[in-house]
Amino acid sequence: MRVASFLLSTLVLAAQQRPEINLQGDRFAALTWETMTPEQRKMAESVLSGPRAALGGPMNILLRSPAMGDLAQQFGASMRFLTSMPAKQRELAIILVARHWTAQFEWQAHARAAEQAGLDAAIIRDIAEGRRPSKLTAEEAVVYNFTTELLTTHQVSDPTYAAAKAQLGERGVVDLIGLMGWYQMVSMLLNVDRYPLPDGAPPPLKALP
Repeated sequence: MRVASFLLSTLVLAAQQRPEINLQGDRFAALTWETMTPEQRKMAESVLSGPRAALGGPMNILLRSPAMGDLAQQFGASMRFLTSMPAKQRELAIILVARHWTAQFEWQAHARAAEQAGLDAAIIRDIAEGRRPSKLTAEEAVVYNFTTELLTTHQVSDPTYAAAKAQLGERGVVDLIGLMGWYQMVSMLLNVDRYPLPDGAPPPLKALP
């Protein structure tokens, strides 16, 4: 009886110490601590203790497959906060992927992050409207060319590769591909879920021809 009482009080205390979460979803209903399985709670705690420290975006969806989801979110964090590229160039690549997939939530979050990282607002606006920006710096053009070429042709030409390697090094080229891969996965997850925008905001991106 004492053991059962101790276990119950331990579970209650653990529940009280968990941070408040506000998961969202459309096709994937928002989970709560109470509705999660032990495996899902383990993944959620892993996310919250990592550099992301939040369960927004695709996490509510990835929790449906917590073993894969935890590995994926760890990879995603390593890409989101990688150090081989400046933040401005990382965010440029991310919004290009978001525009390619018309991933509304991803665009909304990272267009803001791109501007905070120093990317010119005119560049962000041109990308949103499907145009090649006219104000790209030489360094930004390298990332733009590589990312756009790989997204649209599924290949990268020798000149484009050489420019990326010269600027980023081989590690940076591989990290850029990994960054693109993670945010393409995020785009697919969010689009399949029809993930809602904050406060019912209108979609920031229009469909491109």
